[in-house]
Amino acid sequence: MPEYLAPGVFVEEVSFRAKSIEGVSTTTTGFVGPTRYGPLDIEPEIITSLVEFERTYGGREKLDFEDDGEIDNYMWHGVRSFFEEGGKRLYVSRVFSPVDPAPPEGRNWSGYANGSLAGSPSQLQVYARFPGQAGNARVSFTFKASQNILVNVAGAPTVRSLTDRDVVSIRAVGTSPPAAIPDGYYLALKDRENDTWAFSSTGDDLSSADVALADLTAGAYAVCVITVTVTVDPLTGATGNFVAPDLPPDPKHERAGNPDSMFAYFAEDTPSMTRARTNPILFRDEDIGAFSTGIEVIQAFLAADPHASASPPAGLDAALHDPRGNPAQRTLSIVLTEGNDGNRPAAAAYEGGVNDVTDRKTGLKQLEDLEDISIIAAPGSTFGYQNGYRANARSIVRLLISHAERMKYRIAVIDCGDKQSISEVRAMRAELDSTYGALYYPWIRVLDPLTQQEVHVPPSGFVAGIYARNDVNRAVYKAPANEVVNLALGFERFLNKAQQEVLNPEGINCFRFFEGRGMRLWGARTISSDPEWKYVNLRRYFAYVERSIDKGTQWAVFEPNGAQLWANVRRTIEDFLLNEWQNGALLGDKPDKAFFVKCDRSTMSQNDLDNGRLICLVGLAPLRPAEFVIFRIGQWTADRKV
Repeated sequence: MPEYLAPGVFVEEVSFRAKSIEGVSTTTTGFVGPTRYGPLDIEPEIITSLVEFERTYGGREKLDFEDDGEIDNYMWHGVRSFFEEGGKRLYVSRVFSPVDPAPPEGRNWSGYANGSLAGSPSQLQVYARFPGQAGNARVSFTFKASQNILVNVAGAPTVRSLTDRDVVSIRAVGTSPPAAIPDGYYLALKDRENDTWAFSSTGDDLSSADVALADLTAGAYAVCVITVTVTVDPLTGATGNFVAPDLPPDPKHERAGNPDSMFAYFAEDTPSMTRARTNPILFRDEDIGAFSTGIEVIQAFLAADPHASASPPAGLDAALHDPRGNPAQRTLSIVLTEGNDGNRPAAAAYEGGVNDVTDRKTGLKQLEDLEDISIIAAPGSTFGYQNGYRANARSIVRLLISHAERMKYRIAVIDCGDKQSISEVRAMRAELDSTYGALYYPWIRVLDPLTQQEVHVPPSGFVAGIYARNDVNRAVYKAPANEVVNLALGFERFLNKAQQEVLNPEGINCFRFFEGRGMRLWGARTISSDPEWKYVNLRRYFAYVERSIDKGTQWAVFEPNGAQLWANVRRTIEDFLLNEWQNGALLGDKPDKAFFVKCDRSTMSQNDLDNGRLICLVGLAPLRPAEFVIFRIGQWTADRKV
């Protein structure tokens, strides 16, 4: 409480209203599965379009697994259908199973595209940052010399725009230079005590400097800063190239106290998560240690250039200057090959794990840290359900369900297997029972933009997008059914009413074609045997209410557990539920028929209070969908009274 120790007027701010609860989002989705490229153990970044997905996880090309051959890129199709059907926000957790699962020592580089600098004594290796066939690329290193930065100021030589440990090219340009300084590459070193510059052609500290700035005369010598621009062009499935311009070549180069050299930019462990997600290549730490100065880097690259025929240093210097001595550039390339898509990921890869050293997670474990996800799916994981992949597909479905149950506020969208008959999908459904999952049948036929052929793709991407569209256009309490499937050209199997009468009571949600109404999702049931949680919208609405109350009442923790707190909690929740009732989410013509909130001594014993527990009882009267619309019609006579 405030203290009043001296006479005066005191103005204080107080609150006379209950704290409000804001409804949480119900449309954010998480997908898990194989892609052509992209990070494995880095926390996923939210994706809002198919273009963003392709930029990080590769294009639409098929995946070529070593053990299962070439199959369609179902993750890409799932993401495409998600956004086309109305999805807004998506997280993707990529899974990958290397062909050689046991690394000889340290990191497992199986599946990573790589290439080396030909003829380099250090055998500099360049690796794709992530595994996958899409990592095969051409990496171009363009070394450029700047304009001359040596000028005279008040009769003294001065350099402009020079940073400590820049690599420079020094060469004579006059007819009679005052001192014999060999043309070549030098490391610029700042003498901070004397605020002067020195240049070394052999070492990396001031003691090795063999040229001082005072030895250079403007007009007689030219000093040009050497930088390298790195360009990465994918060899297959290109969605654009990556360019990192004007990087210093010295491994120890720093700017404002932070490493900013070419090696720091493409380091194996980057300080920035954004850079770790977007940089397509890396230099291994052990390869970076082979170079002590940027001069050695330039010499290694230009020595591997077949066009640098003259002997160093004159030949190397000439490589970055035209015949007139003006700054020029030289490009050398390394082709990264041997990237592969590994084996088809098994259930263990989907489940994921935690690295004990880095604490990074993979698979479904990775999505556990993202609290805003409300929908979870694994597009393509049930491909081959009736064939050799059956055991893994069954396990993956159970992993999705257990993940949703463990996270509480999520629902798992489950694909049926491809080419399943009605009896086969019924057998699949008979093995499942959960209030946190919904099964959809059959697969959907679309036009593949890659081959311009019609292909069948799993329904989970469409369903997740329809969920999101339904929530935005209507509300989460409205059943996500009787919705048009925008991209669908047809289905793997066209169902009639009699066939759906077999599937619907068992909780198998069907896609149907209706003359004049198009392709529609025609079911909204969970795979639960509990009739109380039979409908998808009921499960999702309660998840919405529970999570909203969870987030909106965190302020109550550690407050004094008495009548004032109980009243505040009651008002907070009642205001939220009143708004839900007014929006039409709850059944009842009056608020007291639609919900109740109790938080007093009737819900808590003295033992609860002694153990710091506040117990609030909330009851809702939710709306269920009009799944069966019945009109009873009979004959009527004109003179008969009602």
